[in-house]
Amino acid sequence: MAMLLRARCFHHLAIPDPMRVLSKDYRTATPQNFSNYESMKQDFKIEIPEYFNFAKDVLDQWTKMEKAGKRLNNPAFWWIDGNGKEVRWSFEELGSLSRKFANILTEACSLQRGDRVMVILPKIPEWWLANVACLRTGTVLIPGTTQLTQKDILYRLQSSKAKCIITDDALAPAVDTVAAKCENLHSKLLVSQHSREGWGNLKEMMKFWLDLIASDVMWNTSDTGWAKSSWSSVFSPWTQGACVFAHYLPRFESTSILQTLSKFPITVFCSAPTAYRMLVQNDISRSYKFNSLKHCVSAGEPINPEVMEQWRKKTGLDIYEGYGQTETVLICGNFKGMKIKPGSMGKPSPAFDVKILDENGTVLPPGQEGDIAVRVLPDRPFGLFTHYVDNPSKTASSLRGNFYITGDRGYMDEDGYFWFVARSDDIILSSGYRIGPFEVESALIEHPSIAESAVVSSPDPIRGEVVKAFIVLNPDYKSHDQEQLKKEIQEHVKKTTAPYKYPRKVEFIEELPKTVSGKVKRNELRKKEWTAI
Repeated sequence: MAMLLRARCFHHLAIPDPMRVLSKDYRTATPQNFSNYESMKQDFKIEIPEYFNFAKDVLDQWTKMEKAGKRLNNPAFWWIDGNGKEVRWSFEELGSLSRKFANILTEACSLQRGDRVMVILPKIPEWWLANVACLRTGTVLIPGTTQLTQKDILYRLQSSKAKCIITDDALAPAVDTVAAKCENLHSKLLVSQHSREGWGNLKEMMKFWLDLIASDVMWNTSDTGWAKSSWSSVFSPWTQGACVFAHYLPRFESTSILQTLSKFPITVFCSAPTAYRMLVQNDISRSYKFNSLKHCVSAGEPINPEVMEQWRKKTGLDIYEGYGQTETVLICGNFKGMKIKPGSMGKPSPAFDVKILDENGTVLPPGQEGDIAVRVLPDRPFGLFTHYVDNPSKTASSLRGNFYITGDRGYMDEDGYFWFVARSDDIILSSGYRIGPFEVESALIEHPSIAESAVVSSPDPIRGEVVKAFIVLNPDYKSHDQEQLKKEIQEHVKKTTAPYKYPRKVEFIEELPKTVSGKVKRNELRKKEWTAI
């Protein structure tokens, strides 16, 4: 596995206006005001300064506006744990606390610009402070999910050459077990109420102070180990001066999510398609009222049109799907003012020139499936990663002619909307047909018996491989005759999409394997099928 590191700091040029990254025509614009996508795309311009630091040139500018009374009286950050604890910070407080954290990194840990810091924390306030502190110091933050094992931590520490790790009580023992094998690691910081030998305790090294202020909020449910948390829990909301809302949930629970959306004045909600699939199974319209919610977005994997329609019927709100990667920021999206085509990931972000390529690097016309790619020559887009650290061969393999290859397959329609087909390694090749799992899953979820499904390839002596569907049934159908139900589901798919795409194999299971952020682990299901032969 290649590790991708992204430096989140470019140093010190004071930008007087946080909105300067947009052209003057759009300085005060927001996505809600862009009524004409083509006009916006044509006129879009990014002013890229020679030096830039997000903490100093964006967050600290909001602090100045806050002090001058030029910003709404809303917090920069709002965190709850579901048990009555709350933390609210203004931008001034965020700045003060993050500077203390930054001083710990530079003074206590002797870290310098470019040094790597591994942060493995759940959704607690210190995760956000670590992000901003790394921005201030020019150190490179490497996020990790709290589900990492001892072996995972060892690999990441050795590969990244991290000099510092920040974690909590749960993972500290695993770090101590492998620390001796990591020659670059010299600082360990613990977020805990208790001391631990060989660790610096952040709660003792900093003094936290709070101020309770009500405001609009943005809530992103992504796990702190994924790049999406940087996008939607740090950079995007704070660039706009909005409040970041965080709920410390050990695991995803539909009722807790719905209760939180009802209880708190959340205006923007971002979550994975799997989360929306789970939420729409509840009686939302009768049991919950989202009085403040105005905008819902989804990313991480394609969202089924059926789920979008159910969410709209139950909440009155559309889901705006977006597409991007760890290596990029938002590549395509359904922006406010655009017509939403359910199932499409929208049109390219104005910052990117997105095309569909064949294996030779030729741009394909509308309607033809190929590799989703971003033009990098003659001008590399601002926001695209530079390279895979210590892995030049993988970096080279991601380029084809003048384009960066995302590794995803898709096509563009006549209206310029892009449609996701599958990850390149998820494509199912059956009797010469190329079948994407998403289109089969979208057909499956329209059947009333199905709560969730995942489609993978399965070996077949005649066809090479066939479509297999792993299905989680709705409770009302679990007592039905399963063989008869399989036949009904197969016939349903034959009528809903091209007949050759129907699942020749069906297996009913209690739950799908998922990542902590809710993505279905198709690779585990596929491995299960192919290792059995």
